[in-house]
Amino acid sequence: MAATPPVCEFDWPAPDFALPATDGRTLSRGDVAGEKGLLVMFICNHCPYVLRSLDGIVREAVALREIGIGVAAICSNDAETHPADGFGKMAEMAADRNFPFPYLHDEDQSVARAYGAACTPDYFGFNSELGLQYRGRLEGPGGTRELHEAMELVARTGRGPREQTPSMGCSIKWKPA
Repeated sequence: MAATPPVCEFDWPAPDFALPATDGRTLSRGDVAGEKGLLVMFICNHCPYVLRSLDGIVREAVALREIGIGVAAICSNDAETHPADGFGKMAEMAADRNFPFPYLHDEDQSVARAYGAACTPDYFGFNSELGLQYRGRLEGPGGTRELHEAMELVARTGRGPREQTPSMGCSIKWKPA
């Protein structure tokens, strides 16, 4: 019988980071967290799942910032094997798509490993105390705004929904050991 791992390890603490952003700054978890919480998204430039979701990602980032949730995106893919995910290309995408959130580069992949990121996109929603409350998908059937609804609940109550559906996407492109 197949086992299904839990989607969200509730209250798991958000690992800190200090990563270069495509706008020239170096940002930490504290720099991007909002008063009511934090959404950390692992995305990249080449993944068809991310590319298909970008309009929704941008829309939700704007909406979440309005309710006090800070938002950041991190690209951790190996740019040697996937040049479209290099820092220069990340900066181009952030500018072209007018990202309303910092796009951070995890060149050594230590942040992706610390978070246990598995795919792009992979969403980690934290409450104001930086405890994990959501690790699900952006949208559900019929375009339901699962990420937004979950993070709105987190902003109001500090707790995420008990039932969550995992995100699906391309695997993180890990560097050889």
